[in-house]
Amino acid sequence: MLDGYHLLTLTHRQAALESIGQTIIRDDEPAAVLQHLKARFGWEELLYLPTCNRVVYLFYSRRPQSDQLAGEVLAALRPDLPADTINDLALKMRLLRGADAIRHLLEVAASMDSLVVGEREIIRQLREAFDRCRDWGLTGDHLRLLLRFTVETAKEVYTATGIGEKALSVVALAFQQMLKTGLHPSARILLIGAGQTNTLVAKFLFKYGFQNVTVFNRTLAKAQAIAEYLEGSALPLSALEHYTGGFDAIIVCTGATEPVITPALYHKLLAAESNSKVIVDLSVPNNVDARIPRTFPVQYIEIEGLREVARENLAYREEERKKAEALITVKVRAYREQWHQRQVERALLPMVDDVRIAKERAITEIFAKELAQLDPAAQDVALRMLDYLEKKSVATAMRTMKEIAERAGRQVTAGAEKVKA
Repeated sequence: MLDGYHLLTLTHRQAALESIGQTIIRDDEPAAVLQHLKARFGWEELLYLPTCNRVVYLFYSRRPQSDQLAGEVLAALRPDLPADTINDLALKMRLLRGADAIRHLLEVAASMDSLVVGEREIIRQLREAFDRCRDWGLTGDHLRLLLRFTVETAKEVYTATGIGEKALSVVALAFQQMLKTGLHPSARILLIGAGQTNTLVAKFLFKYGFQNVTVFNRTLAKAQAIAEYLEGSALPLSALEHYTGGFDAIIVCTGATEPVITPALYHKLLAAESNSKVIVDLSVPNNVDARIPRTFPVQYIEIEGLREVARENLAYREEERKKAEALITVKVRAYREQWHQRQVERALLPMVDDVRIAKERAITEIFAKELAQLDPAAQDVALRMLDYLEKKSVATAMRTMKEIAERAGRQVTAGAEKVKA
């Protein structure tokens, strides 16, 4: 059965992000800490996944696990924390067993349990976590099989549902709206501000091939970093009022509390051009004077108008999440059967070795004299017959055992469904 799988976790649903940080390994040598943890609790395999909004300790152990495990693990990991803090964190952590642990991991990988439903970054994080733990000698066949199945399931969820469709972040939505205006990658872009938001905007500009970008910022070094990334140019914010290079789009986000782009400045920036421009204002409060969209021919994209789209998209993803839940239910059952089959294969491995050893002994010891008396052609036939019988006997045994396991798995599933009914 799947009872050996356990998952100890703390997520954004149960605690503040600061609290989650207290359950993450702080040591400079996480491999040694995790190896100690695995030995301390007698776990056979262990996977450690820390992210910005969750921590997961996934382990395989046939031993029963104490209901106080969360507190015991935290005490082992963070002996520097006060006992009250450990107790408070332990009460918020969840210990899931068997099919419940499998289901939660599948939901995490499919981004159904993320801060932003449908964001695919978690798949990469999960793969990297497994690779690290494998290299540290923490994982084995049980977690390898589960992680491969988990990644395949997550991909299927994204393919079969729309859980990852329709952007939610303001920057992604704004960029989508900007692309809809028909801007060509060669368009002249003025990027005003070089903070976190416009740094993310720069990644979208790079992805879609926009390189004719001029970056303005109070701190020139920050502007230069973004400009170098985009193969553009950088100028101090004070140079904006003297800029005469023209533009096709302005993207602005600064920390200013007053409009940075006034009607007078906008008129100068036009450099006598009269065609319609694109303005993307990602600032709160707005950095573009409200009179500009009313006075000049512009396609204006601002943050308030994007919030309603974000809410609609989130509602859509939540509906798709229900479809994903139904798929995950099917997948948990499928993994149970796959796991049973793998256990059959593992159980038969000693028999495979025994058959191989018996064949070699027959050739080199028991029937060695008789084989030596045969001519080369007859020896070849005899050896090929033995190879065939070896493979056939192993394949027949494996097929029979798999059929038995599959029947047992179906009976268990049917029994569980009767209990639920």
